[in-house]
Amino acid sequence: MFGTLELQFTASWRSYVDLCKPRVVALIMLTAIVGMLLAPSLALQPLICGTAGIALAAAAAAVINHVADHRIDALMIRTQHRPLPQGSVDKSHALIFAAIMSAASMTLLIAYVNVLTAVLTAVSLIGYAVVYTLYLKRATPQNIVIGGAAGAAPPVLGWVAMTGTIDPHALLLFLIIFAWTPPHFWSLAIYRRHDYARADIPMLPITHGVDYTRLQIFLYTVILSVVSLLPFATYMSGVLYLTGAVVLDALFLYHVVRMQHDPTDRWAMKTFTFSIAYLAGLFLLLLADRVATIHALL
Repeated sequence: MFGTLELQFTASWRSYVDLCKPRVVALIMLTAIVGMLLAPSLALQPLICGTAGIALAAAAAAVINHVADHRIDALMIRTQHRPLPQGSVDKSHALIFAAIMSAASMTLLIAYVNVLTAVLTAVSLIGYAVVYTLYLKRATPQNIVIGGAAGAAPPVLGWVAMTGTIDPHALLLFLIIFAWTPPHFWSLAIYRRHDYARADIPMLPITHGVDYTRLQIFLYTVILSVVSLLPFATYMSGVLYLTGAVVLDALFLYHVVRMQHDPTDRWAMKTFTFSIAYLAGLFLLLLADRVATIHALL
């Protein structure tokens, strides 16, 4: 009996963790924390409470996304194993879980960080969980482009948590993620287009064709390559970042060019996978460059 209860508790606990999309939240929090550490001022309380508050909001948005998409998730091979389609978590329980995390997030941010961070975090949560998930995702093949603003907000949230103000450098970090989002998601959409078609989601490869989507991925990657050099051009970072960014841009473009004429879609999935490493690498380079600069001044 106790063994059965323990297995049920473990399965339930893991299902709630899965609802939070921990790998996605980890990448979000990397960009948010780098935004904090790049800000001109640094304090322990907003660093800790800001990190916790933004993470809770990101996790809550992920849970709401699961609830909103539970029917189409059941139709897609990529997502049919998720907790709600599998029945391991009830929808009402998932929404209560999301509400608790959202309330905890706002409490932490308002009480121990600043009101502007709380407001921007709430707007980002609503933008992703409601505007993108409930409307844009089903309404237009430009869903990723328009909805990308919510996903690009974390470094701005981190910066604001430290300073209480929105800085042009923080917006530059936003711009990098905003330009990165289309080639990242459209690569996956090409690879999983039959899944999206089955769920009647108007992703670009379905509405405009794979060749057109590949071209758009190439054009956005070129834009991203230019945008990624702006931190150096605006004296936000130095040669270390510039060198690493050029290498990462070249690798990203290599993947995208190989994808242009790949009938198997193998390079579409490789591009999607590499794009995650690209964004993480770019933000780690920003941080490493800042640390190197500080060390050189000591």
